[in-house]
Amino acid sequence: MQIGFNAPTSGPLIEPDSLASIIVEGEALGFDYVTVSDHIMVPRNLDSKYPYTDTGEFPAGTQAAWLDQLATTAWIAALTKKMRFVLSVMVVPHRPAVLTAKLLSTIDHLSKGRLTCGIGVGWCREEFEAIGAAPFDDRGHVTDEWMAACTELWTAEEPKFAGKYVKFDDVQFTPKPTQKPIPIWVGGESGPALRRTVKYAHGWYPVGTNPQFPMNTLGRFKKGLERFRGFAEKAGRDPAEIALALRVLAAPGQKPRGSIDGEAEMFTGGDADWVADIQTLESLGVSCVDVRLFGRGGDTLDATLGNMRRFKDGVLDKLA
Repeated sequence: MQIGFNAPTSGPLIEPDSLASIIVEGEALGFDYVTVSDHIMVPRNLDSKYPYTDTGEFPAGTQAAWLDQLATTAWIAALTKKMRFVLSVMVVPHRPAVLTAKLLSTIDHLSKGRLTCGIGVGWCREEFEAIGAAPFDDRGHVTDEWMAACTELWTAEEPKFAGKYVKFDDVQFTPKPTQKPIPIWVGGESGPALRRTVKYAHGWYPVGTNPQFPMNTLGRFKKGLERFRGFAEKAGRDPAEIALALRVLAAPGQKPRGSIDGEAEMFTGGDADWVADIQTLESLGVSCVDVRLFGRGGDTLDATLGNMRRFKDGVLDKLA
């Protein structure tokens, strides 16, 4: 089982010294990977609904400062030696396709092959419009076209592409990524996300607390896996060849152990509950779980480092 933690890209911990301390400590403690989130410019007034809260409210708010995801990932690469980094997730239509391919290839090359490209289509119409991104209503097609263009540039000696939005021919694109291929994980729990996963991804990367597609009890998680496997089989793909990862938007001790419909709510309670949940997921084929350890007890560096060390002692060491 690979265990990751979420790097703060918004809020008071994004100052260089604080963020560097968190990243360096994470690698020293033995975390396998760090996740990096993606927002560029959040408008002050939002009608769009965030998918992972019951109310649709965006937890970070609209006033927070945000680091750019890909620049931050490159900076993290320079601070680390072994730890991988997972884009969690990159909103694919936010950046032009060829620029995206170049940035990701460069990060993978300079990090000696430590990038995992988590991808999503995005949820915030206002942000798409504010940054001049590709059309929000066509974002599913745009995401697939962008990733097809990236794959062509990363793999072909003489890349060429003719899509609805992206066209190139007679070009040189080097250096290629170190990894062949860069792993692509699709975030999301909807039907389109599952179809995208089984079409071309190397991993499925859901969040268990999406109110529309909850996977936060063992029974619900098993149903989610059955649904995923059904999509894979319908597409003629062996689900066993697709990695299973889970993003957890919490930390041990944040919420007392609860129950839903008579079953324990996963990733609530203390360290022992979390160890048991992770071991159960591993028995179901899940290979990666990442957690959010900043913010608990206050958005301070000392509190976050304390959370990370307690997680190592109470969870990581018990899973070893």
